[in-house]
Amino acid sequence: MVVMFAALALQSAAMPRYPHLPPDLAAAARAFDKAQVDGDGAALQRLLADDYLLVNSQGQTETKADFIRDYTATGFSFAPFTIDKPVEQVWATGAVLGGVVDAHGTSGGKPFAIRMRFADVWVKRHGRWQVIYTQARHALPGE
Repeated sequence: MVVMFAALALQSAAMPRYPHLPPDLAAAARAFDKAQVDGDGAALQRLLADDYLLVNSQGQTETKADFIRDYTATGFSFAPFTIDKPVEQVWATGAVLGGVVDAHGTSGGKPFAIRMRFADVWVKRHGRWQVIYTQARHALPGE
């Protein structure tokens, strides 16, 4: 019963809004967050750069195709989340957005929960924001 209540609470969690970012970057960041939660492969295809690279919490590297495959796999879900200790560094054609999240969901149909610190590096190419690099690791105690 407690697990079910926690899952319902997570589903209604407010997603990040990014009020201090340029409007086009904030919209792209919100779309990326939503695409991960929804498992929306078409949106992820659009929002990840072709040369995207992820260094995941196990220290393994993954490509754009790997990321999309993982987030759209049968038995995978990613619950809505909020970002603690946000990091927002923005310049004309790039940005680093990150922070700490309590990530919950299912993988292979089995529940997972992890507290992670992450950083997404965004690039603005041809007038459009895309994520080019992500690094994620287990959060340290107190993060």
